[in-house]
Amino acid sequence: MADADGRIQLQPLDQPGDPPASALSAWERVLLARHPLRPYTLDYVRLCCSDFVELHGDRLFGDDPAIVGGLASLAGETVMLIGHQKGRGTKENVVRHFGMARPEGYRKALRLMRHAERLGLPVVTLVDIPGADPSLQSEERGQALAIAENLEAMAHLRTPILATIIGEGGSGGALAIGMGDRVLMLEHAIYSVASPEAAASILWRDAARAPEAAEAMKITAEHQLHFGVVDAVIPEPPGGAHADPPAAAAAVREALCEHLRDLRRRYARAEGWDLDALLEARYQKYRRLGVLGA
Repeated sequence: MADADGRIQLQPLDQPGDPPASALSAWERVLLARHPLRPYTLDYVRLCCSDFVELHGDRLFGDDPAIVGGLASLAGETVMLIGHQKGRGTKENVVRHFGMARPEGYRKALRLMRHAERLGLPVVTLVDIPGADPSLQSEERGQALAIAENLEAMAHLRTPILATIIGEGGSGGALAIGMGDRVLMLEHAIYSVASPEAAASILWRDAARAPEAAEAMKITAEHQLHFGVVDAVIPEPPGGAHADPPAAAAAVREALCEHLRDLRRRYARAEGWDLDALLEARYQKYRRLGVLGA
């Protein structure tokens, strides 16, 4: 339901893990995840971090404004923060390619993750992308290979990784920076193998059936938690993250700090991290995904 200003009216959530967990439909969640005033990565950086030094370029082709990253101070701890960045308004969206990352963006992200590994810094990623850039130019520059290389590298990266879906988590474009020891998801974010419009076009050759596809694909945070795809759902303020960005950012910061503390309790040692145990737990986490009961 929407009020006179077009804001979706939220109802209290049911117990997590019992989908459907809200009076909101999956399509309404899609609209919230795409809301043009929803906080983006740089908004969370500004609200969550006391310091941020952005780093640029993949050292191979160029710099992709659709992915931003750099050293950040999160509750007094230095982390490598990487995230998708959409634009505000048409002009900035053209510059940032509507948040659809290109191969050089993923190679930049991988370069920064390798840098964090060398320095022993945790990696924090913020996922918000409708899908990786599908243009011919990106395919010519190795889009699929760049995504695959990131997945392979993150599976073996010898430093903690915390990933958070803050808006749209679309397809391989999201997965390329979405693997982690902890994967979190905002309450009204979505996470899917394809956009509802693309799925409807493939299944029924009718993009207008996107709301039906959204329901069938189980893309909401509660469904993702239920299926074990994400580890925790971060509550949003009433009306959605765009209604109160500082409150949304405070919830994200608290969740990131809580899960980083939990990783330290489990895997930190006096001389540093128990990286072998950390990587084994990461391996087992992803081996469990997609296993169906009898």
